[in-house]
Amino acid sequence: MSDAGLDRDDLMPLMRHKIIGHDLERLAFRFTMLNDGEVVQCQISDAAMDELAGMQGTESSARQAQFLSLRETIERIASDLYDEAPRFPGYVVRIFMRHLAK
Repeated sequence: MSDAGLDRDDLMPLMRHKIIGHDLERLAFRFTMLNDGEVVQCQISDAAMDELAGMQGTESSARQAQFLSLRETIERIASDLYDEAPRFPGYVVRIFMRHLAK
């Protein structure tokens, strides 16, 4: 069966879940979302989050506040990327600068 008949509006967006926090080792902010009850791991790079906020070099301690201020936008991007992604267990939605130009 082909996906050709599926309209983008037919896709269910991911639902808001938990904030994990800033990962200093990966220089990314981690959070989870839900897809029909299944937890989807997500992260956004520090550079991408700074770009969305229109700033540079945000301190690690300020990342959660920055994420909260941009949460709706970040979650929409994550949901869109998930819709385009291959589906397999353990897939992590990763948002980088290149995803912001879309």
